Order: sequence, then structure tokens, then C-alpha cells
Amino acid sequence: MNLWQAFKMAFKSIALKKTRSFLTMLGIIIGVASVVIMVSVVQGQNRKTMEFYEKMGDNKITIQAMKYDDMDNEVSQKLQDYCLSLSDLLVGVTPDVEINEKVIIQYGAKTLSVNDWESMRFGGSINWDEMMHVKLGSDQYGACNNYTLAGGREMSYLDVEKTNPVCVLGSGAKEALFGFTNPVNETVTINGDPFLVVGYYNSMDIEYWPEMDNIIVIPYTFNRTMNSNNTMDSYVAKAKDAQATVEAMTRLEVFFNGLIPMNADGYRENGYTYVQSNNSNAQEMEQQSMMQSLVLGAIAGISLLVGGIGIMNIMLVTVTERTREIGIRKAIGAERSSIITQFLIEAAVICSIGGIIGIGIGCVGTLIAGKLLLQETSMLPSMTITLGAFLFSVVLGVIFGMYPAIKASGLQPVVALRAD
Repeated sequence: MNLWQAFKMAFKSIALKKTRSFLTMLGIIIGVASVVIMVSVVQGQNRKTMEFYEKMGDNKITIQAMKYDDMDNEVSQKLQDYCLSLSDLLVGVTPDVEINEKVIIQYGAKTLSVNDWESMRFGGSINWDEMMHVKLGSDQYGACNNYTLAGGREMSYLDVEKTNPVCVLGSGAKEALFGFTNPVNETVTINGDPFLVVGYYNSMDIEYWPEMDNIIVIPYTFNRTMNSNNTMDSYVAKAKDAQATVEAMTRLEVFFNGLIPMNADGYRENGYTYVQSNNSNAQEMEQQSMMQSLVLGAIAGISLLVGGIGIMNIMLVTVTERTREIGIRKAIGAERSSIITQFLIEAAVICSIGGIIGIGIGCVGTLIAGKLLLQETSMLPSMTITLGAFLFSVVLGVIFGMYPAIKASGLQPVVALRAD
């Protein structure tokens, strides 16, 4: 018997017992669909996370440090000076502090309120998606935070040094105050003080993070007059590359150990420090996503295992039903390998059809899950997942069909011909 005849017999056997064949496939269908949907959703979530970190910028280091008894921002100044000394590793460093006081921003007839905590305390509501954030930064704020200019310029070193009343707008602030008009060289007032708009950024376009665009950046030297000289404990640095990022973080940890020593228990009693990079965060998220994919794939694989056992069970029934046929074939000279091939092909065909149906259901399920969970309208499983799921279903059929096939090939012709 050639392979083509074996496939024809397999399809004929499946067609003759459609209901039984479908029920046999059901475990494979559910298992393959589950694997496709679960792994695709995890990969989609991982992809969105990686896109987020890409937009936030590679080699970006977030630094926080504060000494509880530091009333004159001494730690802040030492930290900034130390970061500037790491010019061989860092391309820029900037304070990244938000003004905590109540701020009123005005341009013409438009008024924006920032940090209106009084209103909240007395039952007022704040639209967090539209809330503006006034940031204190240096001339390197845009470069360190991965912003790109859409028009105008960044604040200059002299603007910061001389506390010039200038500002750069995020795309959300620009749209809220100026709409589609060019804001460069226009003047906005912040708590009644005029600030010249010298530039504005392109949108970061990060889903669920409108605050990344709803910003107004002013020189950090306004901290004393506009932020009650609060401690500037948050900085952002930009390293030259991934290797420089790791080395800079190591040096910063050593610097903090000398600035705010740890006690015997490994804690900083008189302050706190924090050093983290987007690179390490992205790697951690990628590893977590990989683990999630493996765990969910293993869970879905259990249903595939159950489906495989169902295949073996039904193939054993088929062997029993076709015992006489097997005896006739062996009596006229069929070899054991021919019998084994016939039953393995039949098991593989059943699993293949179940795998194809499962992949189809998985694609539809992935579309639905992507829309409901990730707000993606066209998320489909990757070719690697679909091809892997299909091949796995075929291999499963071969593995679980092996025992029935061997049992069928081992029947003695005389005994088989006596079967009813």
C-alpha cells in the first residue's frame, strides 16, 4: 500500500464515522485553540510593553535620592554634579521634578488648573487624562526623556542658569492651550508670571499615559520660587549605550553608599535611593512574559495530552473493529510496516484536522481577546505559534497512535481472520 492509498483510507474511515471522529478531535481542537489564544495574548501584551519602553527611550536611567535632614538640597546638588562628572558614560542628566503647589496656567481666555488639591479635598473632581503637569528640568530634559521637538528649540543652558522665564510644551499642553496654531514665541502665564514658549514636543503617543504629553517644562532653577524650594529628589540620565548604562548604575550605587550610608541591615536609615534603567525593566518584563507563555502553554498542553489519550483510545477501538481486515491484509502478504503506517497516518490525519480547526478557532479567539484585553483590532497569532501548534498536533497523533498501530501490526493472520 502506498502513502496515497493510506491517506485515502484514513479520510474514508473518518468520513464514515463523522460524529465519533469529531468527538475524538475535540480534545485536540480545544488544546490547540487554547495554546494559540493564550500564547498570542501574552506575546501581544509583551509587544505593547516593549513598544512602551521603546517610546520611553533606551539607556534611560531613573534616579531618586533624598536625605531626610537635607534642608538645602545638598544631596540634589551633589548628585547632579556627580552625574555631570560621568560624561564618559552619560550624554545628559536632568532633574525631573513636578511642581506640587497649585498652579494656574493661562493663555488668552484659556485657563488650565494643575494640582488643584483644594478642589479635590472639598469634593471636586479632576480629569486625570487632561490634567497638566509642570515639570522642572534642565536644557537636556527632552533628550533624557526621549522627547523630540516638533517646533522651536529646547531650553538652553543659559535659560536654566539665569532662571529665564521660558518653557517647552508637551503636545497635550500645546493642543489644550493653542490648538493647531504655532505656540513658539507666544507667552503663557503660570501663576500670573509670564513664560515665553520657546518650543514644543511631538506626541509620545503612549497608551494610557497621557501625562507624558500633558507637560510644561520650565527651568529647574524656578524650584525656589515656584515649588517652595522642595527637595529635588528625582533625576533622569541618558547613557551612551547599554554597557554604559550598567556601569553608570553601578557607579551611582557606590556614590550613594558614600553619600547616604547603609546600616547593618542593608537599609538607608537617613534617606532613600533608587536607581533603575528602562533596559533592565524591559528585560525583566520580557522574562516575565516568557515565563507566562511557558506556564500558560503548559496548562493548555494538558488539554492536548487529554486529547492525545482520546486519540489512542479511539484508535484501539478502530483496531478492534478492523481486526478481520487486518487479518486479510496480512494473509495476502502485507508487511507489519504497512499496517503501522496505515494506522499512524489515520491518527495523524485526525489530529491534523483537529489542529487546523483549533488554529481557526484560536485566530478568532485571539482577535476577540486582543480587542477586549489589549484594545487591538487586528491582533492575530504569529506564524511561529500557528505552525508550531499544527506540527505539535500531528506529532501528538503519531505518538499516541503508535501503540494501537503496533498492536494492529502484531496480530496473527489466523487469529485475526477468526474475529467476528
